[in-house]
Amino acid sequence: MTVLGFAFLLLAALVARVAYIQIIEPDTLIKQSDMRSVRVHNVPSARGIVSDRNGEQIAISVPVQAVYADPKTIFEKGDALTDVKRWQALAQVLQLEPEEMISRIERNKTRRFIYLARQVSPAMAKYIKELKLKGIGMSSESRRYYPAGEISAHIVGITGIDGHGQEGIEKSFDKWLSGSDGSRKIRKDRDGRVVENISSTQGQQGKSLQLTIDQRIQAIAYRAIKQAVADHRATSGTVVVLDVETGGVLAMVNAPSYNPNSREQLQSFRMRNRAITDPLEPGSTVKPFVVLTALETGTADEETIIDTGNGIFRIGGSRVRDTSLVGKADLKTILKKSSNVGVAKLALGMPLDALLGTYSSIGFGSTSGINLVGETPGLFPNRRRWSDFEIATLAFGYGMAITPLQLAHAYATLGNYGKFMPLHIVKSQKGLEAKQVLSKHNSAEVLEMLEAVTQPGGSAIRARVPGYRVGAKTGTSRKANAGGYSDEYVSLTAGLAPISHPRIAMVVVVNEPQGDEYYGGAVAAPVLVR
Repeated sequence: MTVLGFAFLLLAALVARVAYIQIIEPDTLIKQSDMRSVRVHNVPSARGIVSDRNGEQIAISVPVQAVYADPKTIFEKGDALTDVKRWQALAQVLQLEPEEMISRIERNKTRRFIYLARQVSPAMAKYIKELKLKGIGMSSESRRYYPAGEISAHIVGITGIDGHGQEGIEKSFDKWLSGSDGSRKIRKDRDGRVVENISSTQGQQGKSLQLTIDQRIQAIAYRAIKQAVADHRATSGTVVVLDVETGGVLAMVNAPSYNPNSREQLQSFRMRNRAITDPLEPGSTVKPFVVLTALETGTADEETIIDTGNGIFRIGGSRVRDTSLVGKADLKTILKKSSNVGVAKLALGMPLDALLGTYSSIGFGSTSGINLVGETPGLFPNRRRWSDFEIATLAFGYGMAITPLQLAHAYATLGNYGKFMPLHIVKSQKGLEAKQVLSKHNSAEVLEMLEAVTQPGGSAIRARVPGYRVGAKTGTSRKANAGGYSDEYVSLTAGLAPISHPRIAMVVVVNEPQGDEYYGGAVAAPVLVR
């Protein structure tokens, strides 16, 4: 072939190639080019703020950075990892082992994106940027911060590394708080620098949420129960405070708690919201409702005298005992002295369906409706046959299990003069209607009796507040185990204030107190007034 012929063939090949690129397959080649240089970055939207009833912020989002590697870019040049000092500096600031970090990058040579660290502070991100390592980049994200720390941890909960709720309000209202992320399409040069903003899609910000919680009450309650657990070397403790008239949850605290800002403290026994997850036998705290049912059914009235004898009531082969001699007593004294024999005789003298109906109407056996994850309805008896002894013990809180929140709800219903108000924890929640489940007149009578329990000679004397009218009932229950009942106790106190026109209902639970003091009146009652 002549030189001229060879040149002609070469020219023809070039023309054909140009025609192929510009006319026949331009879209394919552009697409291949884009795959090498165009990136779509997620633009996270800020999660909604969670605040208390007064607007105090208890969960907010703060801007942070995610650090990632582009292994393909890193290995485009053979000397990418030779600057040992700078790569070691990167590993050190990210608290990673240098060899492990490099090995991970090398195992993913063909990939364009792998995370090295998430939720890195702005100061740390600035330092990493100044290292100027090829193939190392950062993207914006947010981290949840909880100003109240352990005080409100069980209510608010936490989010995971990707910003979605895992516990508490954060999980229950995740869709509301999350919003939707936007995106940004960009073009980068071979050194990873952005050379063109191609397009962007606007995200939608998460919606904020205002709770019924009062952070001031929450803080006081938490400090009080934390101190009580420490003083009595108890396993745990819980306080629930409700707004009687609205059904709003004012406080819900547990000890031990955890710091939601520290991943190191995320242990299951600390994270459990015992106010809604741990049912317990309520002991003598249910006695006011037995007395109220006796009034409702006409089984007794305020003038009825019950003979508790020598404090031992034999029922078949079993016995019901009082801790002190009460003798012949009216209903007010039965409550004031917390007579097991007295309420057992009342229960056996009324229709069983009436007592079970009262318990059911005040919320026992049902979840509260506040929509927090993990809430249990408790254990409500549903037997076809009942022995007299089972009925008797039901009158002083054995044979069923309820949560501290359910007990507080029951007392809120009593304090609302028999009106059952559905509970809520979101301030804007509408459509809540009270239902009259107990007689207003009889509820008022029992409220007056409860005040006497906090007076001299009453079992809740340590819940008394000088100059302030308080009504309360204490309780002490032995903890059940596989063989019956153990030697461990639960100490409880439930109360209402002011008793003249109750505004708050409060329940205190101290689980497994150690030492000589384990009665509710000695352990839980003082927490009520701290």
